[in-house]
Amino acid sequence: MEKSEYKDAGVDIEAGNHAVALMKSAVKSTYGAEVLGGIGSFGGMYDASALKGMNAPVLVASTDGVGTKVKIAAQAGRYRSVGIDIVNHCINDILVQGARPLFFLDYFATSRLDPQIVAEVVSGISEACRAAGCALIGGETAEMPGVYTTGEFDIAGTIVGVLEREGALPRQNVIPGDILVGVRSSGPHTNGYSLIRKVFQDVLLETVLPELGIPLVDALLAPHRSYYPVLYPYLPSIKALAHLTGGGFIENIPRVLPENVDAVINRGAWKVPPLFRLIQERGRIADDEMYRVFNMGIGIVVIVDKQHVDALRRAIPEETFIIGELVEGNHKVNLK
Repeated sequence: MEKSEYKDAGVDIEAGNHAVALMKSAVKSTYGAEVLGGIGSFGGMYDASALKGMNAPVLVASTDGVGTKVKIAAQAGRYRSVGIDIVNHCINDILVQGARPLFFLDYFATSRLDPQIVAEVVSGISEACRAAGCALIGGETAEMPGVYTTGEFDIAGTIVGVLEREGALPRQNVIPGDILVGVRSSGPHTNGYSLIRKVFQDVLLETVLPELGIPLVDALLAPHRSYYPVLYPYLPSIKALAHLTGGGFIENIPRVLPENVDAVINRGAWKVPPLFRLIQERGRIADDEMYRVFNMGIGIVVIVDKQHVDALRRAIPEETFIIGELVEGNHKVNLK
């Protein structure tokens, strides 16, 4: 092979081609009949004919990343889980508006491309897409020496979903007296990892802390769960959903509240998982900051009419918690 000045500058085109070859089968496993074309096109094509059968289809789009959780993944040499993270984070973000996912696009950037790492990340992305019936129709893999330091990488994703306009959340009938139902998280999800890394900076990732009973790395890299299969069938009886991402309870719940309504959260309504208690103790972090940074074991909050709350909780196929209620106020969250 001829000498490549581009490769000498830090960009290996052949490594990129190898990465595409490794991920091809995983990506194709997410395809349905709606996907037109294939890997290698300049843009992904998705047949939207099915939307003609909807009364008033509304497309919902969201873009996000997984933050500094990628540093723990890189340190541990475990990459599949952050691929799952990026998809499920985006799925949850459009679920709270009432949408089901249609297709997804990913972005992977690093200092020097390792095809095996890219393939592992994309395998996680594909796994989460398949589980949600969401097609992975495109993406970008970027090798950028000088922008990222050796061994560093970042991922981001964009999702597009659809809903009937009349089913959009939050609904206009969110009022004082409505009940807040919490659904369990699977860990910190993708938020608060800069603080987490600071708290555990002197602890080896493979350490089995007695409070956890598992290696620290397993707890920290637990994938961000999707609430789509759990909650989507019951959206008609739900008034609003709040995905507890960056900002925790304090910042996210007000995003779906009217200006004259507060949310009161009863912190004793569920058992906070050991990881969060450990973070708080080791970091000497105040309660209010914990609930502003982390989900504290509740990944999504469901707002429902008090008359329907029991039926909804019976229908949801897992344990849920009544964690509070809405009261008259001025668009804030009050922790009890």
